[in-house]
Amino acid sequence: MVLESTVICVDTSEFMRNGDFIPTRIQAQQDAVNLVCLSKTRSNPENTVGLITLSEVKCLVTMTTDVGRILARLHQVTPKGSLSFMTGIRVAHLALKHRQGKNHRMRIVAFVGSPVENEEKELVKMAKKLKKEKVSVDVINFGEDRVNTDKLTAFINTINGNEGTGSHLVTIPPGTLLSDALMNSPIIVGEDGSGAVPGLPGATGGEFDFGFDPSTDPELAMALRISMEEQRQRQEDDTKKPEDAAADPSLKPAVQPSDSEEALLEQALVMSNQAMGGFEDTPTPDLGAMTEEEQIAYALQMSLRQTVASDLPSSSAEPPSQEATPMEMDTPAAESAASKPDEDFSEVMNDPEFLQSVLQSLPGVDPTSEDVRRAMGNLTQQDQQKGGEKKEEKGSKK
Repeated sequence: MVLESTVICVDTSEFMRNGDFIPTRIQAQQDAVNLVCLSKTRSNPENTVGLITLSEVKCLVTMTTDVGRILARLHQVTPKGSLSFMTGIRVAHLALKHRQGKNHRMRIVAFVGSPVENEEKELVKMAKKLKKEKVSVDVINFGEDRVNTDKLTAFINTINGNEGTGSHLVTIPPGTLLSDALMNSPIIVGEDGSGAVPGLPGATGGEFDFGFDPSTDPELAMALRISMEEQRQRQEDDTKKPEDAAADPSLKPAVQPSDSEEALLEQALVMSNQAMGGFEDTPTPDLGAMTEEEQIAYALQMSLRQTVASDLPSSSAEPPSQEATPMEMDTPAAESAASKPDEDFSEVMNDPEFLQSVLQSLPGVDPTSEDVRRAMGNLTQQDQQKGGEKKEEKGSKK
């Protein structure tokens, strides 16, 4: 970090009463001096600032780190006399020579709002001496820029030399706020903009989160952090709601089934599964991955299971009476009730009238279509193959 001692030279001549800068030149200068002092002291806590007048040259405040002291003394000054630019610069240079921090760089910041009566040759001669002493000078030229610009430009160019860029001239036309114009000038932010200091009036905040130093007002900083955290939490909750709705199908609004054949078939399968008692746990296959024939065959199979399940005695039925005779338990009706559902499927599939009635009861299914007939044929072949396999197993057991 660069250590620097700065002497601010303010113009307090009679020209500072003019109102071409809002509200007057001297009041606009006070705001600009406040900005410069804050930028110097906040860039490095060890930097020191002094204050000198350029009319009736007088040292108002010696080198200090207390900005409030400088501003309080500046507000007591009233415009009087005429500008003595060269005399004020010499006194500022003398004050810098007697600075306490000998390793601090020397800089003079001069506000010029009155005509400079010195000749350009005299200014150039003094600039060569300042360059030799390694003193940087920043000049804020306002109010009388038409008269002073050429002289002050030669003065700054002489101090900088061919390669130097440490000194700056900022010319501000009337009608502009001095503090706003200086905010983006090299005097405040430096040549590359890296010298911007957070917490300055009108600054964007820099490294501080809320545009000011939290140590100056801890309670306000805490309240702002809590408010920001609550706002962030609300935004996260609003973002999670659509994601939760997409992850949980139960939160999605019910989609009305379309009039297509696939939608009607899917609806029929859902109704069949809900009405079945013995096959509630049977997983429903992915209908989208099945062909149309496979879908129709699956619908027929589910309808047949529902019919067989309704014919079979339910689990909640009363058990047969212990008084029943062995002859009653061996009746053909009991044997058919004890038979397996697969055997009933083979018998039902051979009944064309029953299949026709089942197909007619299915919504959106045309029993006379070729797809339905082909699906029935495939299902019959599957049942016949299962029956043949069972007969072979029984023969092998015997």
